[in-house]
Amino acid sequence: MAFEELKKEAGKTVSISGFVEELRLLGNLAFIILRRRQGTLQIIAKKKETPELFEELSKITCESVVNVSGLLQLSEQARNGFEIVAKEIEILTKAEPLPLDLSGKIESEFSTRFDNRFLDLRHRKNLNIFILRSKILGYVNEYFQKEGFISVNTPKITTIGAESGASLFKVDYMGKVAYLSQSPQVYKQMLQAAGFEKIYEIGAVFRAEKSHTTRHLTEFTGLDAELSFINKLSDVTDITENMFKYIMSHLEKNDSELLKEMNISFNIPNRFPVIKFYDALELLDKKYGKKILDDDLDPEAEAILGKHFLEKDKSDFVLVIDYPISCRPFYHNYNTDGRTTNSFDLLYKGQEITTGAVREHKLELFLKQAEAKGLNLEDLKEYSKLLRYGCPSHGGFGMGVDRIVGRMANLDNTKEAVLFPRDPDRLTP
Repeated sequence: MAFEELKKEAGKTVSISGFVEELRLLGNLAFIILRRRQGTLQIIAKKKETPELFEELSKITCESVVNVSGLLQLSEQARNGFEIVAKEIEILTKAEPLPLDLSGKIESEFSTRFDNRFLDLRHRKNLNIFILRSKILGYVNEYFQKEGFISVNTPKITTIGAESGASLFKVDYMGKVAYLSQSPQVYKQMLQAAGFEKIYEIGAVFRAEKSHTTRHLTEFTGLDAELSFINKLSDVTDITENMFKYIMSHLEKNDSELLKEMNISFNIPNRFPVIKFYDALELLDKKYGKKILDDDLDPEAEAILGKHFLEKDKSDFVLVIDYPISCRPFYHNYNTDGRTTNSFDLLYKGQEITTGAVREHKLELFLKQAEAKGLNLEDLKEYSKLLRYGCPSHGGFGMGVDRIVGRMANLDNTKEAVLFPRDPDRLTP
């Protein structure tokens, strides 16, 4: 029963179960803070009225699960405006000494927290992260359905890779060699060749990369979309931009209490600022003294750009477009300058969360670009087949749901936005 519904039972005997978050014995009075998903409520016990119950309280440990029966009475001093005067307390399961502190007074080590993740998740702040995540994914589905996209599920065991083979997890599949999907890219494009026109997927993605950073995971949740009959890159970026505006406006409208509790606010301009890759390099060098040695932005550069556009345009977002051919996959459409691709990254609060592009849908250019990248065309036989029988112009993007949640919730480590994270060192719980 919700707390607001429970409050209507004032003057009646009620029964409720929950976790004991706190227990205080003060002479002839005892206070128990009982925790449920929706919050906490106060239980009091009076020694004069229930001496036997009062004696039993010494057996209760914090985080034990109990059932309390008693009189519900209104109280301005109590949280939620009511409290329960206990008549009976039954210990359903008694908690042993905890391996980590849940009071918030002692900061547990990261490894200890994740070794005991189900306990760590009892923190209200951690629960809120996953309530927020659930809300975001709900609004993502709403947005794409309203825009006429079809929700799909592509294979996660495959022989087809779209990215570097070095980042594939090898699987013994009935004696055959297979891999965990590192991207639904090929299947997204197959569905454009099939005439689906607009599709999106929310699903697991696997990357066998030994990256020990606060943003990388070996298993993460990807949000991918692809659409056909496009004419320019903005046909793709507009979908991305409008999706975020939809999510954030609906969070502000429907979930303001959650945002307030999590101290979340948004800086969303009418249009996301856009900067070309090489213009970004010039800005970083001339204004901030940051030189980029490779053909890609490093985390420091992303952070600087994020801060720059927050100050300049009051925007948490910036679109960086026209990345060099050297750092983009062969299946991206190349610009006529012979140097850059028709692609983009979306930075949110100074971190890349989305990569997208117009795809190369013409077979001869697709094969030419693959060969120039040093790829074996025989290995691309299945991939290239989808372009041989008529394929519309198309493009799309992929983004990490975990990163979106992490940035929105202002988390220091993306792993905190994942229930049970996987990285190069962690395979349990």
